[in-house]
Amino acid sequence: MTERPLRLSAPWATVLEPVLRSPELQALAAHLRKRKAAGIPVYPPGKDIFAALDAAPPEQVRVVIVGQDPYHGPGQAHGLAFSVAPGVPVPPSLQNIHKELITDLALPEGTFRNGDLRGWARQGVLLLNAVLTVEQGAPGAHQKLGWETVTDAVIAHLSERYEHIAFLLWGSYAQRKGAQINRQRHAVFTAPHPSPLSAHRGFFGSRPFSQANAYLVAQGRAPIDWTDHRG
Repeated sequence: MTERPLRLSAPWATVLEPVLRSPELQALAAHLRKRKAAGIPVYPPGKDIFAALDAAPPEQVRVVIVGQDPYHGPGQAHGLAFSVAPGVPVPPSLQNIHKELITDLALPEGTFRNGDLRGWARQGVLLLNAVLTVEQGAPGAHQKLGWETVTDAVIAHLSERYEHIAFLLWGSYAQRKGAQINRQRHAVFTAPHPSPLSAHRGFFGSRPFSQANAYLVAQGRAPIDWTDHRG
């Protein structure tokens, strides 16, 4: 009998059981163990790999924000796309997300004092990186090793089993990842990535947060309090 290679809390564990027990994921888990044994720092810490899913059970998800892979600097990644823990300097992409939030929702400057987005996750915002681990200083190091199969299954489950979720897809990578979303059941809002390389090409001014909330309210769902950065 094979063992589940990576630990995930219910109810996502039940949803993803076939994928997590697949040979591909067994091989991925073995690869992670090998890299760590070789002294290669892998982020986020093992306990946080599934933090985004643990924080947002499928029946509670109202918004999905898709990232690419975790931050690759020491102390940055803690399992939620774009998020960093309190006390960690806010990365440039998240700085631009904050700028758009302030403009979009007419918030005062200084509203966001840290980059911790766990307050969003507790409200049903799934902050999902397409690839759930990375190596220090090596963005993309764990692409095409099996994580995409897991996160494709997450998006497919939400698309097929639920209704009225707002998907925020920033950049071509996230938009390709979201190609399977049923647009008849959900709303998809696209924009360039908030990276400093592309934010000025249309991320700024895209108003994703007010649009997502307007959609949720129109469907009888509660809006997100985007100012919740309590950690």
